[in-house]
Amino acid sequence: MAETSGLKPADVPDFVKDAEEAMARGETLDSGAVEEITIKFGKGLVGNPFTSKSGKELVEVKIPNVDENDRTPWASFVISPKMIHDNKFGKGVWMKLVSDETIRIGKPVLEGQTPEGKNIWKRDYREIPVTELKAMLEAYKNKDRSSVLGNLEEKKETAVKQPKAKNKAKEAEKSKTAEAYL
Repeated sequence: MAETSGLKPADVPDFVKDAEEAMARGETLDSGAVEEITIKFGKGLVGNPFTSKSGKELVEVKIPNVDENDRTPWASFVISPKMIHDNKFGKGVWMKLVSDETIRIGKPVLEGQTPEGKNIWKRDYREIPVTELKAMLEAYKNKDRSSVLGNLEEKKETAVKQPKAKNKAKEAEKSKTAEAYL
């Protein structure tokens, strides 16, 4: 192919020649490119680093409950702190994970109570795909924010009306005191 395009063999890099020879033999080149997923979340979800029993440096990342009415403890997973990076604005973090991986998350579950009334918790572990983890960590992006804007307009209207009412009351008091002096 390189020869038919008018280029001299010396002009074509070696890696192109190797690729053409492999294609002529019918081999497919594996580019080694693995699809990665970027997950963005708040810095407050990342715990303090700790050392595991095996000596690895790890950090716990909390996963908030998707349902606002769910008051159960949050699930979490552990990951190397080297995989978590600060974003350019400083309030969030991000990490890249391979899309076909699974992550082991644990969620505290109430098992029962002792006779003294103290709760007994156990940890329920499950494997989830990285795509599901992304949806769980980025659930804050799917919140309905239209009501916030609607409430903002109402608050602006009431804030504008209240000072006017106070001013009218003050003007009425001033006119009464002015009439008293006359």
